[in-house]
Order: sequence, then structure tokens, then C-alpha cells
Amino acid sequence: MPDGLRLVGHKGADLIAPGNTLESFAAAVEAGVDTIELDVLWTRDGHPRIAAAERTPLWIAHDWHDAERRTPLTLDEALRSFTEPPLDRVEIDLDIKLPGREEEIVAAVREHGLLERAMISTMELSTLARIGELEPGLRRGWTYPKVTKDWASKRWAKAPMLAALVWMRRRLPGLAARELPKLGVEAMWVYHPLVSPQLARIAALAEVELIAWTVDDHSRMRKLVSAGVTGICSNDPRLFAELNTHSALPVRFSNPTGTKGAPEG
Repeated sequence: MPDGLRLVGHKGADLIAPGNTLESFAAAVEAGVDTIELDVLWTRDGHPRIAAAERTPLWIAHDWHDAERRTPLTLDEALRSFTEPPLDRVEIDLDIKLPGREEEIVAAVREHGLLERAMISTMELSTLARIGELEPGLRRGWTYPKVTKDWASKRWAKAPMLAALVWMRRRLPGLAARELPKLGVEAMWVYHPLVSPQLARIAALAEVELIAWTVDDHSRMRKLVSAGVTGICSNDPRLFAELNTHSALPVRFSNPTGTKGAPEG
């Protein structure tokens, strides 16, 4: 468990500069994050069933639409950037969107010397298990819940979605108590409306980080800290500057000297 509240920039700093880009990553470091979350996925031409020599690279993009509308970084390009200033002073979380190419991901993290500074998070339980087999020393995070569409953007879905969130929030502490010991992960990344003090206690007993995503409201951040989260993921890491006066945990800002290496914890 880290010392202090983990401050995570979602896709870098998506509300400062377009996410999953070098500009966004740099903006997140400038805002003081200690961890940057970036999305990793394959597209249609990179399906795991295609021969390795013929398929496209792993991309740093949120979904296929995001990957198609711009020229995204490759996983190799992104990881290389985290070995150079200013990105060499933060930790990274690779949010794996699709299962099936775990061997390449682990090999790339290892090749760039980032095993100690990296975490793999995903909603895919098969990916969590495979990463654990390939590299037991690579930290893993279980992302909950598993979603395949942005239901919050659909007006007709708001009422049933709210009802579903209430139900999930009530059952999540029990689910976490059963599953966290089985999964053996180091962190649980939870959609912030589902966080409760009961869930925080379960995570603490399991010695697992509880990281709330994605929070872009300062008052909500304070409530989550009071509930017991150990990390917050935000599109606007500038909001983190005010948290130090409200958090029971010391806030972990990135190394201001730019000294190479991982933050403590």
C-alpha cells in the first residue's frame, strides 16, 4: 500500500489537453499527479487471431472510434516517453481495454524497464489472471464495473442506470470481500458513485488500494477521501492542489526535482 493519496491523471489530463497524448501526459505531470492512466487496445487489424507479424500494433486509445479519428501513439512509443523527462518521475497505469495480447504488453513494460513503476488495470478477469501468470511482480488492478457502452450519455438510460448503481453499491462490499483474495490484485479501480465507507474498509482489510474513477468535481473528491479511498483518478488534475488541506492521507505529488525513479510507496 502506498503512503498517501494516489493522484491519477485520467488519460493524462483529458480536460487540459486531449487525452492519451504526450501533451496530455506532460500537462498531468505539470499539474502534480504521481500516476498517469493510459488506455491500451488493439483494433480490428490487430485482433489476437491475426498472425503476430501481420497485425497492427497496440494503440494508446480509449476505443476504436478514438483510434480511427486520429493517429494514436503506439504502446512502444508511449512507454518510451515514460523513460524520459518529464514523464520519468511518475508511475503509470495501463488500462487494458481488450483481452488477448497480454504477452506483448508484459514484454513491452519489461523491455522499457518499467516493471516497478507500472500497474495493469482492466475489467477483463482473464487478462488479470494472464498478467499474473506472465509477470507476478507486475502490479494489477481490478476495474469495476465492467461496462461496454457509455450509458450515461443516453437520456433514456439514466433512470435504470441510477437504479442499477444503487443496487451495485449495496452489493459491492460483499463482492469485494469474496473476490479480492481470489484475484490477488494490488488495487481496485471503482466507478466513484459505487464507493462507500464499507467498501473502503474491505479494501483496507485486503491491503488493496481503492482508487475512484473518474472524478472531476472537487466536492466529490473530498467526500471520497472522507469515505476512505486511497486514490482518485481525474480528467482535471489541477483539482488535486486543494486536496492536501482536506485529506486524512498525505497527498502524493510528483517529484518536483524531476529526479528519475518511481515515487515512494
